[in-house]
Amino acid sequence: MSIFVDENTKVLVQGITGREANEKVPEMLDYGTNVVAGVTPSKGGQEVHGIPVYDTVEDALEQHPEINASIVYVPPKFAKDAALEAINAGIPFLNIITEHIPVKDTWQIYRKAEEKETRIVGPTSVGIISPGKTKLGPIGGSDPEQMYNEGKIGIVSKSGGMTTETAHVLKQSGLGVSTAMGIGGDVIAGTDFTDALREFENDEQTEAVVMFGELGGRSELKAAKFIEKQISKPVVAFITGEFTENLPSKQYGHAGAIIRAEEERPSYKKKRLREAGAEVVDMHHEIGEKLNEIL
Repeated sequence: MSIFVDENTKVLVQGITGREANEKVPEMLDYGTNVVAGVTPSKGGQEVHGIPVYDTVEDALEQHPEINASIVYVPPKFAKDAALEAINAGIPFLNIITEHIPVKDTWQIYRKAEEKETRIVGPTSVGIISPGKTKLGPIGGSDPEQMYNEGKIGIVSKSGGMTTETAHVLKQSGLGVSTAMGIGGDVIAGTDFTDALREFENDEQTEAVVMFGELGGRSELKAAKFIEKQISKPVVAFITGEFTENLPSKQYGHAGAIIRAEEERPSYKKKRLREAGAEVVDMHHEIGEKLNEIL
């Protein structure tokens, strides 16, 4: 098994004629991802890499009712409308790659997804991959097999690039991945650490989970409460950004990585996660060693 996506995932690409999607769709196809259609308003009737393009999500679903996932590559100004269109059309899973979506727009997407029971990963997601089955988005680049072995470790990360770096650490330690995802580091996330942990807990393939967190926000603290009470599988956590606690007061990174309170400091998050029962490593390369100790 895996979580969210697998070999049965049939993908719609919203914004397929744009530059970024046009670059990444071939990578997805090469990996075996079943991309069945794309949507760009006023571009219906075209083809992109052999994939038919439609003007609306409704048009695409009429021709391809098997679609059960959408990946959103739409510019920030139009991303809310694209996501709401897919949600209202009944697509159960959205992976939003778009960056810089206004917080107000993300909140509206999140609320509508809750109402319709739609699962969203993103915004600012690097994608999601279940090795050997499928991948959505740029995760793993053009040759994901170099970094992602199929295995029994789940990865959930706020950092896009470090999602794949974490998979590489696992591979060097003789371990593989069940599902890996970049959930994005925005203030509002469609899927947070707790959501991912809950799914991994129920996934038969996954034996342990790696969390890659960072300074700012309280998602890691919410996850600590879940680990404390509701998860039986080992969780290994790495929280980046502790060095910033000793630097002059400046803003680092994106909007989700701003420390507004003591509880949002990496050192506090590490303390809470340890208290909750997670194995917290101080160096990223120690993740694989710690998992081998545990398993």
